[in-house]
Order: sequence, then structure tokens, then C-alpha cells
Amino acid sequence: MSADPTETFPALDLPFIRHAFLCKVPGVDVTVEREEALRRLGEYHAEARRSPDFEGKTFVTAEQVHGKNVAVYGAGSPECAPGADGIVTNERNAVLGIYVADCCAVYLVDPANRAIGLVHSGKKGSELGIAAVAIETMCEQFGTDPANLIVQLSPCIRPPFYEIDFAAQIADQCRASGVKQVVDCGSNTAADLTRYYSYRVEHGKTGRMLAMLALH
Repeated sequence: MSADPTETFPALDLPFIRHAFLCKVPGVDVTVEREEALRRLGEYHAEARRSPDFEGKTFVTAEQVHGKNVAVYGAGSPECAPGADGIVTNERNAVLGIYVADCCAVYLVDPANRAIGLVHSGKKGSELGIAAVAIETMCEQFGTDPANLIVQLSPCIRPPFYEIDFAAQIADQCRASGVKQVVDCGSNTAADLTRYYSYRVEHGKTGRMLAMLALH
């Protein structure tokens, strides 16, 4: 395993944003249910949120119910959006966070209007088109032009380890929404259990990767 369990993506190497994808944490037993796994990973995840890129920002996440609701984070919003699987914001004091273990974390960046979004999209979310919902929400809330958006797909499960290529579905939905720049890292979570957690391969008793995105 790589010495650094954090990944970044070249497409998001922009001066006005900060991002990270926290992979498998070595030495932590996560062969337990989700909430306990997150508790055991909590110290490492909190340390990452205290890094210079994210320190001092409010950590904002979503309930993640495998739906298509996208919350808008602003002043007075809850730090965990109920009933949502995505969050969009133009607040500089927030770091968006989404947990995944085979599902895809979809990063959305609007360079023109300085707005961002982060979406949890697995089989159900992709079928419901949550990435397209997030794009529409950013258009309504921040005046985003989809043609200006940068969309980055995180590591996720893919064929032949899974019967559906939902990463391809997400990319198609984004392009159908008018996005010109969709970048897929191509990594398969089920193919490298030294680097990633896989809900499918590890039969649900596993950890979660953490995707983070913030304006700088």
C-alpha cells in the first residue's frame, strides 16, 4: 500500500479550491457495521480535516440515503443535510464531505462563479440521476453554466466486479446536462483492497473513504 492514503486529482488542482480523497487507513479494523467503522476511522478523518487545506472550516455532510436530493449549504444550514445525498455551496467557510465504499463521490466545481458540489452516487443515485440534479441546483442557486463546470469522478466499483457501470452513467448524465469537462479517475475500488474499501467484496463489513471539497 502507498505510504500516503490520500489521493488528489489533477483536474481539481486549482488555486481557489482544496480537495482530497481519503483512502483505506492501514491498521484499523473496520470489519463492523457502518457507524462503528466510521467511529473507528474518526480520528484519522478528523486529522485530515485539521490539515492546512481544511482547517477552520465547518465540516458539512449529507445523511446519504441513496436518493437524489441535493442540499444547498448556507448560513444556518445543518452540518448534516437530512435526506440528502449531495451538497452544493458557495460558502468559503465550509468543507463538503461524502463517505463512499464502492459508490462514486462526484466533485463539481464552477470556476466562473466560485461554487462547488459533492455528490454520493451509487447504483440507486445514478439511476435517479443525482449528478444531474446537483448540476441543475448549482445553475439555479449560483448561476452556473454547465459548460464551465469541472466534474471529477472518484474511485468506485466497476465491471467485472459489479454488474453496472454507474461511473459511465454518471459521466453520460453530466454530459447530457451540458458539462464539457468530465474526468473519471478510472480506479476500481473492488480491484484493490490494499488501497480502498469495497462494500461489495467485503460483504458490507468495511470502512469508508472520505471525499472532501472546499473553496479556498
